Amino acid sequence: MGQGTENRQKELEAQRQRLQKEIKQINKMLYSNSSQRKSALGQVEDLEVKLNVRQRLIQVNNQQANYLTQRIRINEKEIAQLRKDIDKAKADYAKMIQESYKSQSEQNRLLFFFSSESLLQAYRRIQYMKQYARFRKRQAKEIAEKTVLLQDLNTTLIAQREQKEKLVTENRLSQQKIKKEKSEQQAMIQQLKRKSKKLAAQIRKKQQQADAIDREIQRLIREAIASSNKKAGKKASRTSFAMTPEEKLIASNLESNRGRLPWPVAEGVITQRFGTQPHPVVRTTMIKSTGITIATAPQSDARAVFDGEVMSILSFKGSNPTVLIKHGNYITAYKNLGKVYVKKGDKIRTKQSVGQVFTNPVDGKTSLQFSLFKASKPQNPKLWLARL
Repeated sequence: MGQGTENRQKELEAQRQRLQKEIKQINKMLYSNSSQRKSALGQVEDLEVKLNVRQRLIQVNNQQANYLTQRIRINEKEIAQLRKDIDKAKADYAKMIQESYKSQSEQNRLLFFFSSESLLQAYRRIQYMKQYARFRKRQAKEIAEKTVLLQDLNTTLIAQREQKEKLVTENRLSQQKIKKEKSEQQAMIQQLKRKSKKLAAQIRKKQQQADAIDREIQRLIREAIASSNKKAGKKASRTSFAMTPEEKLIASNLESNRGRLPWPVAEGVITQRFGTQPHPVVRTTMIKSTGITIATAPQSDARAVFDGEVMSILSFKGSNPTVLIKHGNYITAYKNLGKVYVKKGDKIRTKQSVGQVFTNPVDGKTSLQFSLFKASKPQNPKLWLARL
């Protein structure tokens, strides 16, 4: 098996394990509290999150099964060839033993040696007998080694077939669960369609609140940029901070850790992605996010993803507090906090708790909205955070 194929298999297996873990987290974060009465809209949204992960798991399982099918075929060919090689080697070895026996029965080795006409011929005959003995040993060793290799390939083949069967069974169960969950989701969507206008209005109102918070965050970032340039005696800029050497180092270190930053919560699952997308229920209504929404366990703390300084604590009317942390020319935002543990100007370390994530008393959901900005430009946090 080529190194590239082997690495791809390992990568797929790692993906499979991550997705299985994500499904467990979804069940824990979104479905653990059965006493909470969720709205039909909330149930449909949660099911959409789980269905998406299940679909990705099925795709990964299919890819793994295809790789295993290819590998099984290759192994079967190698086993067939090895069996032919072993049979041929055994036949050659048997023939050689027979010839050797005949030779020994026709004339004694000592007579063969003493009948030499010269010392040189005698020496050559001794060397020939030694080489012949070594050749016999080498052939016997080669047969033994190929037999062991054949046994190992057979063992590998059995394991690969068992692994493939396990993946096929897992996919079959996932498909059954998807069918059941989709049926539940469709039933709820049919009920919701009767009041789609009302739902669209609710979604737009929620989006307007999120947009208002984002506008306030942008205003605070612009103010911070202007303040940094004024303090440094530079011309006012709307797009970049005037940084100290220490701030430049922090920003550089953060950039070098892209894709490896710790999650802003100890455990969680993404329930809303970055960017503009159709709402999972009312598809005609678009929703926009400058970050990601992460469902987590009740009483979970929001954690700083990197060293920095608290730039601002935003308390916006009709919403929960937001903490903004400055990392050189990068800003991270931790929205929807129930409690805040820090204050403006505090120096923050990586993974330091900045507040407790708010838990909605109506539906029991605990969700952190996390954003990352380069100056005032929103970045996709999923590209910066470490994989689950």
